[in-house]
Amino acid sequence: MLACQKPRFTLPDGLHYLNCAFMAPLAHAVRTAGIEGIDRRATPHLISAPDFFEESDHVRRLFSQLVNISDPNRVAIIPSVSYGLATVARNAHVEPGGNIVIVEEQFPSNVYTWRRLCAERNLELKVVEAPERSSGTRASAWCARLLAAINRRTAVVALPQVHWADGTLFDLTRVGDRARDCDALLVVDGTQSVGALPLDVERVQPDALVCAAYKWLLGPYSTGLAYFGPAFDHGTPIEENWITRLGSERFADLVHYRDEYQPAAIRYDVGERSNFILLPMLAAALELVLEWTAPAIQDYCRALTKDLIRTLRERGYGIEEDGWRGEHLFGIRVRDSADTARLAERLHERQVTVSLRGDAIRVAPHLYNDAADTEALLDALD
Repeated sequence: MLACQKPRFTLPDGLHYLNCAFMAPLAHAVRTAGIEGIDRRATPHLISAPDFFEESDHVRRLFSQLVNISDPNRVAIIPSVSYGLATVARNAHVEPGGNIVIVEEQFPSNVYTWRRLCAERNLELKVVEAPERSSGTRASAWCARLLAAINRRTAVVALPQVHWADGTLFDLTRVGDRARDCDALLVVDGTQSVGALPLDVERVQPDALVCAAYKWLLGPYSTGLAYFGPAFDHGTPIEENWITRLGSERFADLVHYRDEYQPAAIRYDVGERSNFILLPMLAAALELVLEWTAPAIQDYCRALTKDLIRTLRERGYGIEEDGWRGEHLFGIRVRDSADTARLAERLHERQVTVSLRGDAIRVAPHLYNDAADTEALLDALD
């Protein structure tokens, strides 16, 4: 079991920050990498041509190691989830009369993209509703509904590994099998899971995996990473960047324009991907996550919240059944009689930082949390 890693972060004493699903605090190593990047950018003579490529390739290798991607060239450097999903939508093969399957109350970036594509291409957007909370194992029933919604007319199945509002866990392996049986693309938003919850690309076989980096990857804002499988090998990127072209390493030859792209997913890199401040920060963050490992983070969060969850259930709060939610992210649903305005005041008074998403209090611990944080949360909810 990992020990608490709070000394490796800059969090003020007395703050109970249980909100990594909102934004991860910067670890000391990540912050230091950013400061060093600013200093280097202030003296550009220290930046050489290889720096435009080597640091990007290093980040690709780290992310590939994290989610088990055999070819790092299948990793694109992107600025946001919406950018990565727009790339998918631009290159997805869809036919009028087909459908796109999503689940209820996904994060907006994984909804608006598909609403637009459906409107432009005469497709049906099938939103799989969550079962009533009184229906036993809600997540299991939700997954069954999702599988039933996928059919031969489905072009894309787009969903998260865990639901951003309450941590509901979706069985990506079963969904992926069903999608492939129907010749549909499986597109996964890993923003609220990758880095804290294991995801194996070789096992799940998504066609695309898109992740913002400022949450569980512990990286800076405006950075993200995406895996694009063989279905996208010959696609059209959103931008036509010089650096994604074959032979772009040779600066003197850039006037000899090339139509060929760099291999695999590199064609989908965002412009100015070689950010000399943000990219070193992202690399430092990925190195931390790899050091700790996602399974160990799950174990730590499970041990940290075990007594909290048991006590809350005994007091009438609703939390998804164990095994069907992430240990790092879960929703607490208050009793109907609860005064939510007063609850928000109590959380603020006790310096407990969580998020309200939908009708759930979203709790998202990490290695910088300890028993004092969960005790403060319980006291606020008492």
